[in-house]
Amino acid sequence: MASAIVRSSLRAALRGGSRPNPASKRLFSSGASADEEAHEAAKWEKITYVGIAACTILAFVNLSKGHPHFEEPPPYPYLHIRNKEFPWGPDGLFEVKEHH
Repeated sequence: MASAIVRSSLRAALRGGSRPNPASKRLFSSGASADEEAHEAAKWEKITYVGIAACTILAFVNLSKGHPHFEEPPPYPYLHIRNKEFPWGPDGLFEVKEHH
């Protein structure tokens, strides 16, 4: 469809026609009057603002609740099984080295 419109526009330009072909012009209007379109646009603008306010309030409520903190799990011996030394020493590369 778009290529047909481009071809007809090119033909008209090559023929020296300065006016575009009225049949090639696409009309996007649904036939509604300007007042109806303005009313519809105002309605969706209000819906957008209400939606933004609702999402902001919901995010504030959810983020202000906090989250639960759980106790540290016991240091089970099978969690740090090391059969071979690391090249950089006995502790992991990113572990905190505690000196007692």
